[in-house]
Amino acid sequence: MTARILVVDDIPANVKLLEARLLAEYFDVMTAADGYTALAICERNQVDLILLDIMMPGIDGFEVCERLKASQKTAHIPVVMVTALDQPTDRVRGLKAGADDFLTKPVNDLQLISRVKSLLRLKTLSDELRIRADTAHTMGIDDLTRAGEGRADETAQVLLVDGRANSQERIIKALKPVADVLALSDPQAALFEAAESAFDLVIVNANFDDYDPLRLCSQLRSLERTRFLPILIITEQGADDMVVRALDLGVNDYIIRPVDPNELVARSLTQIRRKRYNDRLRASVKQTIELAVTDPLTGLYNRRYLDNHLNVLFNRSMARGRPLSVLITDIDRFKHVNDTYGHDGGDEVLREFSNRVRSTIRGADLACRYGGEEFVVVMPDTSPEIAAAVAERLRAAIENAPFMLKHAGEALNVTASFGIASRIASVLTPDQLMKQADLALYEAKNTGRNRVVAAAA
Repeated sequence: MTARILVVDDIPANVKLLEARLLAEYFDVMTAADGYTALAICERNQVDLILLDIMMPGIDGFEVCERLKASQKTAHIPVVMVTALDQPTDRVRGLKAGADDFLTKPVNDLQLISRVKSLLRLKTLSDELRIRADTAHTMGIDDLTRAGEGRADETAQVLLVDGRANSQERIIKALKPVADVLALSDPQAALFEAAESAFDLVIVNANFDDYDPLRLCSQLRSLERTRFLPILIITEQGADDMVVRALDLGVNDYIIRPVDPNELVARSLTQIRRKRYNDRLRASVKQTIELAVTDPLTGLYNRRYLDNHLNVLFNRSMARGRPLSVLITDIDRFKHVNDTYGHDGGDEVLREFSNRVRSTIRGADLACRYGGEEFVVVMPDTSPEIAAAVAERLRAAIENAPFMLKHAGEALNVTASFGIASRIASVLTPDQLMKQADLALYEAKNTGRNRVVAAAA
């Protein structure tokens, strides 16, 4: 995972130690010795995550964090406070200032890297939502941030999964001022409830005698209805392996027993606010631009949206030095489908093809119907090798299961050809990138179809 991380600390030895740990994971590292320098760097540069000390000359880390979160330009950057302060009051103050996490020195290497990677994954999805909202705004569509804003003042709904009645009571009491809490002791009943009801947060207390709480976390992440639902896990002191595995599974945050009620409230509110912000973005993109930029037959984005959004992604890729790949796919012998089964049959194939594209690509990828039987998938932060793997997975998903034509009562075998291209030094515009992918698709069509061909580097 490539990302640019800013380390802020006034003690050079601490900076060097964190820098070495991050460089070993192939992160791009920037450093600052004080808060003012850190703020200036964030104003001038693309920063993906900040590791921030608290006790520094000039302005302390709390004020730096507050200023970052108050600016629209930097509010989305995750902040992890890394400090020698270890009192619950310090953690609560940091979380209230807007910090995403609070790690105490000396920092456990595994927890640090797992936390960094977890926050960067969440930021990637949030960034994609913000970029799509900005794209729609530049196209003259109404302000996307307004949709669903009434949710901000509603009482939060929290699902607590806890195997012990006494701890349920303590957590419910702590959260009562900010949330309505439904407590369940059966993890499978909790999974069903989370999928069927609207919650803002799930808290999983890892205190079960005969059940692995990470299994529930994994199941919540695998279901479409709960994929973006924040999860906070409560663990024992010293359960480092569980914390690392939880973060790798996509758990958003953790808290260590004994639970400080103020810290629990602060961490819960952080996750609830982030979910509501992302929910607003998703709702706005869906509600406000659906008719303007989606294809009515397939529900995918249309060419109009692609032309605008690809420019944004391409410019971001150039500015940040990150890879960007494009896939163009075309259904093989689609004219024969229309000639044999009519346009109703062709439409059924296009809809099912779109469903398979949608279910195969990743969350940050952008799928569009380019026109006719041609589709485009834009893959941010994706190398040529990974793009080829995505294309091959999609090719197999198309070929391996027949398409059911309901109106004709037949099963139809369908294949598709794929051309992929990635941004390299000689590709200076989005049009050039699309042209490279189109030429690769042309080669796939002319060398046997049902193939993935990558543009020459």
